[in-house]
Amino acid sequence: MTFAIIKERKNPPDRRVVFSPETLAEARTQFPEANFIIESSDIRVFPDEAYRKLGFEVLEDVSHADVMIGVKEVPIEDLIPNKKYFYFSHTIKKQPYNRKLLVAMLEKNIEMFDHETIVKKSGARLIGFGRYAGLVGAYNGFRALGLRDNLFNLPKVETLADLDAVKAELDKITLPNIKILLTGTGKVAYGAKEILDHLGIKEVSDALYLTSQFTEPVYVMADVMEYAKRKDGKVGDKYKFYKDPLGYESNFMPYAKETDFFIAGHFYGNNAPYLFTREDAKHPDFRINLVADISCDIDGPVASTIRPSTIADPFYGYDPQKEVEVDFDAKDAITVMAVDNLPCELPKDASEGFGTTFLEHVIPAFFNNDKNEVLKRAKITENGKLTKRFSYLQDYIDGKQ
Repeated sequence: MTFAIIKERKNPPDRRVVFSPETLAEARTQFPEANFIIESSDIRVFPDEAYRKLGFEVLEDVSHADVMIGVKEVPIEDLIPNKKYFYFSHTIKKQPYNRKLLVAMLEKNIEMFDHETIVKKSGARLIGFGRYAGLVGAYNGFRALGLRDNLFNLPKVETLADLDAVKAELDKITLPNIKILLTGTGKVAYGAKEILDHLGIKEVSDALYLTSQFTEPVYVMADVMEYAKRKDGKVGDKYKFYKDPLGYESNFMPYAKETDFFIAGHFYGNNAPYLFTREDAKHPDFRINLVADISCDIDGPVASTIRPSTIADPFYGYDPQKEVEVDFDAKDAITVMAVDNLPCELPKDASEGFGTTFLEHVIPAFFNNDKNEVLKRAKITENGKLTKRFSYLQDYIDGKQ
């Protein structure tokens, strides 16, 4: 079986790749029966020569491969019929802008495996760039703080070599006495926590955070059962909430009254209560003035996130009284960082981390008869049709949604 590491063709260019040269060499050692080839690319964070040096074939045409492995969506005109593809298709939530892509994959008899659908039996994701989104998102939040309040001037992550360089820049700054709220308990939140811990910020309990003032920066890591509560006053259950959040309401306001800087690292599910609304943000006791929204759900659970921002222009302001966008450093505005492709800023580290997990969980499935059913769960399309697990997308394909 031949696996091709394909060139990224989506704009703006993405320098990430699923396998670094070293991780791909490890894959070749573990699976000598597999053939790995590289499609030549002038934008990849690892140059073609780095793969050639380790003995990999780098080709202009990889259309003879069986499995195509990329990061971002493949343009419709570049899809090769009758192949297996791995990439982030951004279709499983019925995203309107990619409906034609999913239709094209069915028409071209492509077997589609989305990186987001590579999950355990429980539904927990096995691979992803979440940690790197958290790392970069938290750093960018502090960068916004420094620029807005003229405290320090952190460089952009994309100008730094790697994660070690990012942390070295953080070693140079001194933080003011602020209270920081981090939501979530997954890879994104723990990536952000890595930055907070590197800065030496003290983590405190919810009880202390909500009732005490401090003379140094502190943070709290809040799980969904802390900032959402049952409407009937009974004790909530996290796993029942994930299955059906309709009986819950937001309990975020106590945190909003005690927080200066909010890092949104949570996963937001359909029908879950919003964390804070536009009306909540108008409340005189609403204290949050800086939001690093790594989750980046637009016009949703975090009311100040009214649009995504970009790596080139990462910050904007939200005027809670007028409900409009303003300058990121405008008086009484909430400063917002809502870059929706954060791992792109740290392509080398993100690629190395992603490849390690892809090698651990995905490549073996091709050679052990998919004994853990990783491929079976991940497959969206087969034989020109949706698989049973993804049949809910039929109305989306038919243009009914």
